[in-house]
Amino acid sequence: MTKIPEPDNSIANSIYSALEAKQSRPRPHLGASLLGHPCDRWLWLSFRWAVVEKFEGRVLRLFRRGQLEEEQIVKDLRATGIDIRGTTTNQSRVDFGGHVSGSMDGVIFSGVPEAPNTKHLAEFKTASDKKFKEFAKDGLEKANYQYFIQCQVYMHGAGLTRALFLVVNKNDDSVYTERVRYNEAVATKYIKRGHRITSSDRLPEPLSADPTWWQCRFCVGHKFCHEGAGVKEDNCRTCAHVTFKDDSVYCERHQGEVPTKYQYDGCRSHVIHPELIPQSWKHKRGYGNWSAIYEVDGKEIVVGEEGFRYSEILANLDACLNPDDVISELREKMGGKIVA
Repeated sequence: MTKIPEPDNSIANSIYSALEAKQSRPRPHLGASLLGHPCDRWLWLSFRWAVVEKFEGRVLRLFRRGQLEEEQIVKDLRATGIDIRGTTTNQSRVDFGGHVSGSMDGVIFSGVPEAPNTKHLAEFKTASDKKFKEFAKDGLEKANYQYFIQCQVYMHGAGLTRALFLVVNKNDDSVYTERVRYNEAVATKYIKRGHRITSSDRLPEPLSADPTWWQCRFCVGHKFCHEGAGVKEDNCRTCAHVTFKDDSVYCERHQGEVPTKYQYDGCRSHVIHPELIPQSWKHKRGYGNWSAIYEVDGKEIVVGEEGFRYSEILANLDACLNPDDVISELREKMGGKIVA
């Protein structure tokens, strides 16, 4: 039988592209699941939407698989007689204030064989065969410290003293479970870390100054930290006019709290936070109340309400440094914006 010829991976690539086009926007809070991440700077940049990771379609399918697996895990646990609640679409949230919060996979009210009457946090993961074997050999805390901290923080928020960590092997569907004991000192340490990061207006130090360090090499912030590049995001959270208060994002320009839905796009008064600019830029001085002047490639450029938006500079630096009469008229008289 003759096989119908078609472009290599055409359908697969179409699936990946469709998923990539529907990627979720960054979360407004610092997720409790991230508090164990090794780098303060990455957490700060991520929370401020200064570095937004875009995932390939294949990776997005992996994320989705993990989400779909949760429903099957819950069914399997219930089949053993475990009473688990607050799962899948009805997950319970824990909120620690200061923009730090998260959602638990579930709470077990009873039925864990080793402690049938003790409530447990339920935390589910899927893993490659290699990683699964690490969990089975070394235990959660050693195999993945970030997941361990996630369990500790959730137990603290839910007032629980035990967690049931369950991971499924994506290669052969094997299941590994581990009961985790609550450690108050560890939990409070990392919650405080989250508050420190979300409330800080200053960029933290990087995890390493070595660009070849294994935890930095493939980080989405590598060019920013190690190559002097500026960030690529223009939104309220990368703006110098914004302050993060206890549970709000406050704008000095508009003298009020900015709702989340407006934070993603910002406004024409956006002035990039001075610690997020390319290293080659030189800050010269302020310009009016809501703009700043930078020297870029030997020329001065106004950034902010009285000049160009940061997104315009990213789109076409040359057009911003050397605007002709047509560009100036379109921007000033017709509200135009440089997009390419």
